Amino acid sequence: MDPTDLSILRHLLHDGRATWADLAVELGLTAPAIAQRVRRLQERGIIRQFGVWLAPEVLPPVSAFVGVTVAAPAAHAAFQLEVAHLDAVQECHQVSGEADYLLKIRCASLAHLADLVTGVLPRITGGGRISSTVVLTTVKDSPFARLLEPTQGEEKPRV
Repeated sequence: MDPTDLSILRHLLHDGRATWADLAVELGLTAPAIAQRVRRLQERGIIRQFGVWLAPEVLPPVSAFVGVTVAAPAAHAAFQLEVAHLDAVQECHQVSGEADYLLKIRCASLAHLADLVTGVLPRITGGGRISSTVVLTTVKDSPFARLLEPTQGEEKPRV
């Protein structure tokens, strides 16, 4: 990726509906050149998909982070397959530390969260440890992250 690709990504993160013509004007390229670069970024898997970022008030109101420890090392693959199909699980990350996985869960009610934490998750973890933290207030929730721009003294990431 070169600086132009990074600029395209930054613009698309802020406005995924920008036209190739709009991006071309912003970046001093032609619309076909922008389209070709975006197509290459998609082919390389850098852009996975285009989507919509929803307002929190239309999402299920209960949000929680759940730490999960799988009981047996051989059970990780089965856990990953099953948790990927749970609609309430917004994110699942294998992590280091006390838990094996950290889940971000969104559900309609505390009763639904309780069912997940006390019924569904224990069944798919094989009896592993589960801890949950309910979100009271969200201070920041954003798809935006610093895009591959090294700061002074930092090594440039390889893509």
